[in-house]
Amino acid sequence: MKSPLKILIVAGEASGDKHGAALARSLAELYPDIEFELFGSGGEEMREAGVETLVDAREVAIIGIPEIARALGKLYGAYRKLVSAARSRRPHAVVLIDWPDFNMRLARRLRRDRFKIIYYISPQVWAWRRYRVHAIRRDVDRMLVILPFEEDFYRAEGIAVEYVGHPLADAVQVTSPRDEFARRHGLDPSKPIIALMPGSRRKEIHYHLPVMLDAAVRLDTYQFAVPLASTVDRTQVEKALCEARSRAGIDIAMVERDTYNALGHAAFAIVASGTATVEAALAGTPMIIVYKASQLNWRLIRPLIRLDTFGMVNLIAGRRIVPELMQHDVTGEKIAIEAASILSDEARLSRMREDLSRVRERLKAGGSSGPARAARAVMQVIQK
Repeated sequence: MKSPLKILIVAGEASGDKHGAALARSLAELYPDIEFELFGSGGEEMREAGVETLVDAREVAIIGIPEIARALGKLYGAYRKLVSAARSRRPHAVVLIDWPDFNMRLARRLRRDRFKIIYYISPQVWAWRRYRVHAIRRDVDRMLVILPFEEDFYRAEGIAVEYVGHPLADAVQVTSPRDEFARRHGLDPSKPIIALMPGSRRKEIHYHLPVMLDAAVRLDTYQFAVPLASTVDRTQVEKALCEARSRAGIDIAMVERDTYNALGHAAFAIVASGTATVEAALAGTPMIIVYKASQLNWRLIRPLIRLDTFGMVNLIAGRRIVPELMQHDVTGEKIAIEAASILSDEARLSRMREDLSRVRERLKAGGSSGPARAARAVMQVIQK
């Protein structure tokens, strides 16, 4: 009997959990004759895809320098657990998904132990902390990148790289009719919906959801859907929504495991900067991008960022096609004014939809699905 092919997969955020799950499913579908033993760090979606999660992503999805400092014990415990698992189980390859502050340290440690290291979904070194390129060159066997311009960037740095396409390009699909979606979540199918996407980490919810709800009060001709990321504690969101309903009478629903239908049926979205902006773009939903952090984090991080735009959708487009509100501009009043201005201007809405369509075409370029191409690349590295 053949021994299983072992792969350590490490994700620490909601988006990484989603991408890790898609990779695991693609490996099983493309190589049905191989028995895989997949283990590492992830969340609910990776567990459902057959990955044994030694570390739960919900426990380590932390953002912000002070917050990371306070959670160092928890993060170090996760690090030690994964290093120990790698040494005892000897995976044929290690696949690190995004989460650079943790994964780049793990790559350095496991590289010393001569494991094959694959980095799937690049740290944004082209935007900030470019010095990390040296560590990537030293510790990573192959970068699997998901944005078209990243391949040229890494190739110019002498790093083995392969563009595999965006893993969400074929995943964002509307699967339920509007009436059915609305009925399932207690919404009115005849009333326009605005999707509120405050983020996938506890601190993102803390900073974004209250101002989004304040904006919702001011946009009182709409109803609202809040898709819940897999790493978010539902009680944190549920409490805020209950208070908003009772205090201001907002017509709002928390949507679980139905994000793409929520986006597909939304007239507009207010989205925290991150992967969710790409999901909204792929759904063709006009949006505003927002980002707010603690004042300390903002003062520490902002000077390190080399770009004048933050939203992933705008970076892919090569220009600002959707508005961005950052830090001090992230107030309920300013969000509501910007949203109302866009929603009342059909020409602007049409332009934005056309621009988002071009982003979608760029992300879908290259043929087969991103996770399938990533799975083939992983196997190529293993078999090399």
